Amino acid sequence: MLTIETGGASIPALGLGIFRMNNEQVARIVPAALEAGFRHFDTAQIYGNEAVLGDALQASGISRNDFFLTTKVWVDNYTPERFARSVEESLEKLKLDYVDLLLLHWPGDTVPMSQQIEWLDAVKDTGKTRHIGVSNQNIAQMRESARLSTAPIVTNQVELHPYLNQSALFAAARDLGIPLTAYYGMADGKVVHDPVLQEIGRRHGKTAAQVTLRWLLQQGAIVLSKTSTPERLQENIAIFDFVLSDTELAQIAALVRPDGRLVSPAGLAPAWD
Repeated sequence: MLTIETGGASIPALGLGIFRMNNEQVARIVPAALEAGFRHFDTAQIYGNEAVLGDALQASGISRNDFFLTTKVWVDNYTPERFARSVEESLEKLKLDYVDLLLLHWPGDTVPMSQQIEWLDAVKDTGKTRHIGVSNQNIAQMRESARLSTAPIVTNQVELHPYLNQSALFAAARDLGIPLTAYYGMADGKVVHDPVLQEIGRRHGKTAAQVTLRWLLQQGAIVLSKTSTPERLQENIAIFDFVLSDTELAQIAALVRPDGRLVSPAGLAPAWD
């Protein structure tokens, strides 16, 4: 598995996200993902499935040093009383002493970034997370977070797929040395039906989904794949044996749409770049 080195962290470049998975799905998919070769798992407090993920990892018998786990602090816990305690509750559910990466889930519009980063740094100082990062931040917020934090910000996890132009965010992240982590890479299922992606896939003997995941990797992103179907795991992980040409990368970049953004909840999302 390719890894991304960032801020002292070594993150498997392809992970399994368990957003919108119920407990039964998580319990079924995690053992299959481990068998397929996945070692990076991404959850969040708001997903409601930290506990079943922890159960599945513990039951697998996998060594703690052999997997990388990310969770996120939900905005309701952005208070002096609740932030650190919410992380302790996540660890109890996950049955872990620490997570590998702890993220601020959304910027929100009520708590100053300086306060959010102060709390995040404080958790890092306790050893309950090895690394810290952010999610759903625009360029200004990402720069502010990097400036304020005493520990490296190792990623900004954001919506990334062929229909959303994130070139400005990519450029700013590269300048800061912060890799982006891609969620919604399949654009909520739209990419699998895209004729351009399908044609590129035919040239390589790959699916449109595999082409999309490879496109994200080749831009230097950490990629979160998602499936609740064990059979699909082998497809998602088989993206390290081909390379997209510059022409193909340009074809995919041309798929950008003005209305490409899919995730922008009021009160949580920033003013996007």
